[in-house]
Amino acid sequence: MPGRHPLAHLLDPLEHPAILLARDYRVMAFNALYAERYGVPAVGTQRCHEISHRYDTPCDLNGEDCPLRASLETAQPHRVTHVHHTPRGPEHCDILMKPLRDSEGAISHFIEIIQPIEIAAASPTQGVLLGRSRAFNDMITLVERVAPSEVPALLLGESGTGKELLARAIHDRSARARGPFVPLECSGLSNTLFESELFGHEQGAFTGASRTRQGLVEEARGGTLFLDEIGDISLDQQVKLLRLLESGTYRRVGGGGWLRADFRLVAATHRDLKAMVAEGSFRQDLYYRVNVFPILLSPLRERREDIPLIATSFLESTGTRKRPRPDTLTQLMRWSFPGNIRELRNVLERAVLVCDGEWITPRHLPGEIRYAAPSAPGPRPWGDGLLTLAEVERRYLRWASARTPNRAALAEALGVSERTLYRKLQGIGQEPGQEPR
Repeated sequence: MPGRHPLAHLLDPLEHPAILLARDYRVMAFNALYAERYGVPAVGTQRCHEISHRYDTPCDLNGEDCPLRASLETAQPHRVTHVHHTPRGPEHCDILMKPLRDSEGAISHFIEIIQPIEIAAASPTQGVLLGRSRAFNDMITLVERVAPSEVPALLLGESGTGKELLARAIHDRSARARGPFVPLECSGLSNTLFESELFGHEQGAFTGASRTRQGLVEEARGGTLFLDEIGDISLDQQVKLLRLLESGTYRRVGGGGWLRADFRLVAATHRDLKAMVAEGSFRQDLYYRVNVFPILLSPLRERREDIPLIATSFLESTGTRKRPRPDTLTQLMRWSFPGNIRELRNVLERAVLVCDGEWITPRHLPGEIRYAAPSAPGPRPWGDGLLTLAEVERRYLRWASARTPNRAALAEALGVSERTLYRKLQGIGQEPGQEPR
């Protein structure tokens, strides 16, 4: 291909859409899979953040994790989950950024490999996880990491945050996806019932056991066993569960022979298991067995920007033609939703019933939500924690240099000499004299 970049051949063997990026974010080449899925970019002029996010400046200056910046700073590959603009609308993508070095060992280019994420959606869709907030994307990143493995996953979060839906997503992305997904609600089970549900029982094992029954461990063979509210099981039950996880074997209640288990464990709880270990109500050895890969599900109040998407998608799933007005969605975003997604669903079901017209307005919402005051401003893109002065300076210089590309003007605005500015920009990897990245 005439004028083809000398490194473009590195993209051809890749199994996913990929682009070659210069250090200043310009797209220098792309493979056929990228062109087929996302279109043909303007090579040498368009930047990745302009194409994927419609940003004028890099992702990290817009409150997102920039994989190129992170890869440049660490000299290592960097992976993130982003929502990209595509011809089909917004899509969640797994982004892997890999640095390339020149003959002298300096990083000269990057390969960005883009893999669409099928378990999540950033527009109203049924049967998948919904969201596009930073907290949601961070969670999806962890799911994509753990799902293909056999490592036990522990889902942590308040009631109503969608832990079972997330557990199913992990199952669907695993090598066991063709096997069964078997859930067990652990709260409220007596010791005998827990053991019978989990392991099954033989005929005559106890009063009422009129026939042999296989347990959920047996039903989950080749698939995933999901133990919901694992923090609610008693210490006696914890011993039985620990024995199963350590030995991989079990016996039916009233049975004599040992059976081999074959399942992948996903557990969930709204409780603080670490605190329970400290107070003696949860076994430490079991804690380390199930807490191999924890994933935190943020409450809805910490991802308010996802509320319009979730609300719209739920209403569409009911088949109703009623839709929320923009001011209704604004009012919903002001509420803290202590019941999380479950509460939001209940509020919308009520609104559909009391709304006689096409549009759901704020007056169709419960009183406490209808009159909820605007919430406090959310966290800043750079966080609310204390930073070192060096880190504050580094982040501010990157922000300022992106908005004032002229070095002399920037130095004057910052009250320093051009020589001092040159040295400081070199120190943060922002090469003076080039266009801001």
